[in-house]
Amino acid sequence: MIRSAVPPAATETISYGMPAFRYKEVLVWFAAFSDHCSLFPTASVIEAYKKELQGFYTSKGTIHFPTDKPLPAALIKKLVKARVAQVEGKKR
Repeated sequence: MIRSAVPPAATETISYGMPAFRYKEVLVWFAAFSDHCSLFPTASVIEAYKKELQGFYTSKGTIHFPTDKPLPAALIKKLVKARVAQVEGKKR
């Protein structure tokens, strides 16, 4: 799902010991744990989609969800596309 929402030039990498997608900078990190999975799209993206994330545990930069209740695919794509737009909008 993440791959379909990032630019074609984005690469998969390891950052902070977790899998991530990089395009100009790290876009999002993701990880699986014994009792949940996490997506790390940055705090500002989580804040922007706070209403759509109701029902999922969020902290400053992390969305936790149980393995039996995944994030909806459309929501993952929205979060990733928002992060891409954020990175594209930064002045270099």
